[in-house]
Amino acid sequence: MRQQGEPGKNMLRDLQNVPETIALEEGQQAFSGVDIAVLIPCYNEALAIRQVVEGFRSALPSARIYVYDNRSTDNTAEVARAAGAIVRNEPVPGKGNVVRRMFADIQADIYIMADGDATYDPTVAPKMVARLLDEQLDMVVGIRKNVYENAHRKGHGFGNMVFNRIYANLFGGLFTDIFSGYRVFSRRFVKTFPSISSGFEIETEMSVHACQVRMPVAEIPTEYGARQEGSVSKLRTFHDAFRILRTFFLLYKEIQPVKFFGTIAAVLTVLSLILGYPLLTTYMETGLVPRFPTAILITGLMLMASVSVVAGLILDSVARGRLELKRMVYLGLPIKGVGPSE
Repeated sequence: MRQQGEPGKNMLRDLQNVPETIALEEGQQAFSGVDIAVLIPCYNEALAIRQVVEGFRSALPSARIYVYDNRSTDNTAEVARAAGAIVRNEPVPGKGNVVRRMFADIQADIYIMADGDATYDPTVAPKMVARLLDEQLDMVVGIRKNVYENAHRKGHGFGNMVFNRIYANLFGGLFTDIFSGYRVFSRRFVKTFPSISSGFEIETEMSVHACQVRMPVAEIPTEYGARQEGSVSKLRTFHDAFRILRTFFLLYKEIQPVKFFGTIAAVLTVLSLILGYPLLTTYMETGLVPRFPTAILITGLMLMASVSVVAGLILDSVARGRLELKRMVYLGLPIKGVGPSE
């Protein structure tokens, strides 16, 4: 029997070993004392939003379902409201801006975030919540099984693979699908996440934040379906790809300043050595320096390399202080079922 104050204990095992209908009933009993909010950012998803709202309502009847309309030009808000969702508006365009507003506005114990295009399976949500509670995690990511087959445009599946490998090399291999929009969060993740991104790079920022603070996280496979006919992906292939690369660049600079500026210093040093070798050889043979502009350039490159090293060391101390502060704020919020009662 589950101990009092541990609403998700052993739920993951139960949901995996019993029939789906019984598992859903058991899951609802376990979640009865947990305040769950489903957050759905939307832009022109009138064709699919009813299916999404009804799917999460069926999977988690006790959850509050919020649809944040991000300046849709169709009747997304009306359809979502008719389906029983709580509809709110975010006038600033961009998924990152919507997520920042949702995380600031909504108070809950557990947060579920999914897209409004009906590509994610709502029936997996109870398993993700149970995993979060059972293992006292801060984030569970629904990794997409068929993301390459059902990518919305040619190249998106390949781009997803490439960016995941870049992420693993820069920040570690904790996640295998950093662009999944299907995630379950604890309250301490949501209320300590310093959202900065404004667009689709928000999932990357979430993954990096979890890695940096060393939060306990997990992944659960989930089906990823194709969009409904007539529904259009909001991704802009090259524009969003460059934004994601820029996000990688900026976050790596903030989190690993020694490596970032050390790489710059190494490149400048190697370049100065390549340019300086002929001058040094000539000087050793004749005692003359025939190309003063090149010598001045080499001196400048070495000075820039030295400045980069110093900047990296200073910013590393700053980054460590910021990380300590993030960690202390994170530890100041208890996870549901752990710590003092609320």
